[in-house]
Amino acid sequence: MVSSFRVSELQVLLGFAGRNKSGRKHELLLRALHLLKSGCSPAVQIKIKELYRRRYPRTIESLPDLSALKSSVFSLDSNSSVVDSDLAVAAAHSHGPSSVPPLSPTHSAVLLHETKPRIDMQQPVPPIPPVHPDVEMKSLPFYDVLDVLIKPSSLGASNIQRFQEKYFIFALTPQQVREVCISRDFFPGGRRDYMVQIQLRFCLAETSCPQEDNFPNSLCIKVNGKVFQLPGYPPPPKNGVEQKRPGRPLNITSSVRLSSAVPNQISVTWAPEIGKTYSMSVYLVRQLTSSLLLQRLKMKGIRNPDHSRALIKEKLTADPDSEIATTSLRVSLMCPLGKMRLTVPCRAVTCSHLQCFDAALYLQMNEKKPTWICPVCDKKAAYESLIIDGLFMEILNDCSDVDEIKFQEDGSWCPMRPKKEALKLSAQCSTKIESSSPINLPCAVMPTSEPSSLKKADIIDLTLETS
Repeated sequence: MVSSFRVSELQVLLGFAGRNKSGRKHELLLRALHLLKSGCSPAVQIKIKELYRRRYPRTIESLPDLSALKSSVFSLDSNSSVVDSDLAVAAAHSHGPSSVPPLSPTHSAVLLHETKPRIDMQQPVPPIPPVHPDVEMKSLPFYDVLDVLIKPSSLGASNIQRFQEKYFIFALTPQQVREVCISRDFFPGGRRDYMVQIQLRFCLAETSCPQEDNFPNSLCIKVNGKVFQLPGYPPPPKNGVEQKRPGRPLNITSSVRLSSAVPNQISVTWAPEIGKTYSMSVYLVRQLTSSLLLQRLKMKGIRNPDHSRALIKEKLTADPDSEIATTSLRVSLMCPLGKMRLTVPCRAVTCSHLQCFDAALYLQMNEKKPTWICPVCDKKAAYESLIIDGLFMEILNDCSDVDEIKFQEDGSWCPMRPKKEALKLSAQCSTKIESSSPINLPCAVMPTSEPSSLKKADIIDLTLETS
């Protein structure tokens, strides 16, 4: 396999393994073969397969046949060394598939005898997924991507084994190492962590839309040979079937070698699923706080109050097909999350309700456990879709002693006071009226006694006239 490489591919391989990559082709080839004889790491073996796949994309599946063919052909010549045989195969590849150097009759006989039955028995293989699919992952509000360390790479099954394993290698630049090291910070409780992190993400290899984090089945990760503990606990089995972990980004900074001189290796083991292909990628990110996200939300601006007024009029417009007409709409000024008065009223543009929730509390809760679910309608309320309601900001500034308001059909509003407060106000008004006008009391009694006396007089007069 190595003997078929060109000069550029040999230089890439030797540079990847940390060997000298200068010289002529036969010198580079001798160094590469010596690297194989001395025993190379799994990462170097993967690099060799990757280079060979780029050069011969259609023959990668028949690599065992090629190795068997090479051993059978060159085992006839006992005087030739292994290096000479490899150089001969390299010369055959360098002439291209159309022109093959002439072989002796004995060699050609062995060639035909070895290759014919293998070609007849060859079965169609499933298509190989692209090495770097055009996958786009959903952005995470609490992380700013600084750099891409490993582009989205396919986790394709290379054999029929139950568990598949694949290796990935990345290296940090001196600038990236410096950014990570100086970002170490102390958190409440004595916990120390890096604000600039190396983040590992998994998702489905789908290119139709941005993908959310999604773990493959039976996922096991090793970073530089050490098992990386996945966060949280897997859900309990349901009906005897193992449940998948919920996908989330993984912070592998603590397991990474923070050095530009030594590369880092990630080993991924997973159980493939029929009809599904996953992708992994590694990023250099900066972690953000809820207060910073709140500041960015305020910088987006406040939505015009007229927009909310138009929405109120639309909701309170009488429907001719309905027998019930809504003439008013009551809305609370208390946050449904913390049951406290709103300070920064916001809601998602995808929500159809007028009720707002507090932006600061909503961001704090998603910082601890990112769900991004609206507390009013239980629908998705992503950070990108949040807006600050200008009408509610005006209401909160105008009335500070009420917790509920009522919207009218024309878009106006009035405060809704509790019944106890209304009774107290009415009692106070009645006592003021009684103390200020005591002379009106007898005047109020006179009309009640006057009609009764008149009735008695009428009855007496009628009886006297008849007698």
